[in-house]
Amino acid sequence: MDYIFYLLYTFIFLLGLCLGSFLNCVIYRLESEKSLNGRSFCPRCKHKLSWQDLFPVFSFLFLKGKCRYCREKISIQYPLVEFITGLIFLVIFWKFGIKDLFALCLTLYVSCSLIAIFIYDLKHYLIPDKILFPAIVITFLYRLLANFSLMPNYIIAVLVSAGFFLFIFLISKGRWMGFGDVKLAVLMGLLLGLPNVLVALFLAFLFGAIIGVILMAFGKKSAGWRMKSEMPFGPFLITGTFISILWASPIIQWYLNLFTI
Repeated sequence: MDYIFYLLYTFIFLLGLCLGSFLNCVIYRLESEKSLNGRSFCPRCKHKLSWQDLFPVFSFLFLKGKCRYCREKISIQYPLVEFITGLIFLVIFWKFGIKDLFALCLTLYVSCSLIAIFIYDLKHYLIPDKILFPAIVITFLYRLLANFSLMPNYIIAVLVSAGFFLFIFLISKGRWMGFGDVKLAVLMGLLLGLPNVLVALFLAFLFGAIIGVILMAFGKKSAGWRMKSEMPFGPFLITGTFISILWASPIIQWYLNLFTI
């Protein structure tokens, strides 16, 4: 039966690669305000891509990172997003399996949304509502239908996480934190619940502080950099969310063990 096991993991990884390719398309068409309808094309020469140009990662390697038609370089974003999506799918499937198929599908769907938001916010300092709002609605409906008895926990997690960022947004008048981070925190609360969302928030601020110090050390940011205008915080929140999805429980247990004799 081992071959079925390996085939299943291979399928999940390839599914992640294909959806990563779709996410690249979504990101580009959001950037250029184009419809998702229609065939894929080169963003430089606008030539429509043929089937052999559309194999995730492999087409990039085969074409040596250049468009087949205009020979312009293809952004490294494309294979990276494809490979990372495949890898995240693989790790999530390894972690959760198919014991709860609906929970697995929700986690994979939200993961796709978070990856797209990560890249978009990193490039444009903006969290796109067209990706975030459907993820919030679908996660809320899932919690309502599948985890109704635990709904108070998720609602409190939303109030804690989004309320915290809303407070920062209001007292700074948007200078320290964008309102998109407040909306992203709503999704985090619904997805993670308590206490897992606290792990994600702690890790987000920890990674943000580390990267901020590194950037200042290399002279990329001034000592008075502002979180919103100088460095998007969404990617740190999303990184914390992924780590919390996979390892929140052992992290919490490790933390509690620090106080036990």
